[in-house]
Amino acid sequence: MLAAGLLAGCTTEPGGGGQEAPASQSAEAARPASLAVVPSSGAADVAPGEPVSVKVADGRLTEVTLRNPEGEAVPGALSADGSSWEFADGLGYGKQYTLTAVAVGADGKQVTSTSTFTTVAKPRKTISVSLNMQDGETVGVGMPLIFTFNSKVADRAAAERAVKVVTEPVTEGAFRWMSDSQLIWRPKDYWVPGTKISVDAAIYGKSLGGGAYGLEDRAAKITVGDRVEVLADGGSHQARVLVNGAEVRSMPISMGKPGNTTPVGTYTVMSEHVGYTMDSGTYGVPADTPGGYRTFVQYAVRLSNSGIFYHSAPWSVGSQGRRNVSHGCINLSTDNAKWLMDLSKKGDLFTVSNSGGQPLEPTDGWSVWQLPWSAWTTPTTS
Repeated sequence: MLAAGLLAGCTTEPGGGGQEAPASQSAEAARPASLAVVPSSGAADVAPGEPVSVKVADGRLTEVTLRNPEGEAVPGALSADGSSWEFADGLGYGKQYTLTAVAVGADGKQVTSTSTFTTVAKPRKTISVSLNMQDGETVGVGMPLIFTFNSKVADRAAAERAVKVVTEPVTEGAFRWMSDSQLIWRPKDYWVPGTKISVDAAIYGKSLGGGAYGLEDRAAKITVGDRVEVLADGGSHQARVLVNGAEVRSMPISMGKPGNTTPVGTYTVMSEHVGYTMDSGTYGVPADTPGGYRTFVQYAVRLSNSGIFYHSAPWSVGSQGRRNVSHGCINLSTDNAKWLMDLSKKGDLFTVSNSGGQPLEPTDGWSVWQLPWSAWTTPTTS
């Protein structure tokens, strides 16, 4: 009898409306649209580079219009599902804008929101940024992404938010400030050949602290090429050249002599030069003083800011492969220097060992691989 009673209690009486939704669900389905507009109406001193946006809950945007002081519409982007709209191309300084958004809610009713706001007047100071890469360039697996500002950045967090690095495939990496004006992004490990990298330093109109605003955006798309690395041994006076892990050539070299030893560590190729004058004055030793020099070379590739290059040195061919006689650079024959420069590119790796020199400083040029990942990701102080 108990089982029968339970069964009877679960039946639906004819005409009882068993398909009707609960009252709570009906109320939820009939909610009006709720709009969130940024900047809010009446906002003043809005940074011109910050996005203007609209988001809707419980509804769909049907129309969004942003007008400048002349009444002209400023185009923005509406999401495919109608849930949001954004303008992120940068507004003008000291101007008033009006944003009008229209949405239809789940209750079928139209909702309109209007925001009138004013951007910050002429900034006290503007800051520009330069990149260490060119759009369309192919780079090496050690390539750091360097953003150099022309002035001290007071709000480092704001600068980092403005810089976007997108990679395909996705690559783990992190920012680090190497100075008050230089921000670097590097991967945890060397890049994988073939990786596509998109960099967007969207600093225009964004507050960078201390009353300074970004002057203009900078962007580039680059590709990682073959893994090219040079292993230069100051003990054997030989340099082994590897491409994607396979040795393709071994060359006799001469490194820095005693008193001018070549720093030990992993360098990253910075720039290449055909016809270059090596000048000791660039690191504080005038050419007309003891130990000074000013020498023209046919091929030179910069490895550091402190003046370490690998370059053609026909005058030291007799010592190459036998002893170290340079002022710190890696000497090669003219033919070998040309061959290596033709093969290599910015971002390639050049590792020096057994030179008797001090460790290479991570801040000397693009020598970011001198810092282990744990140290790279340790926050720096402002």
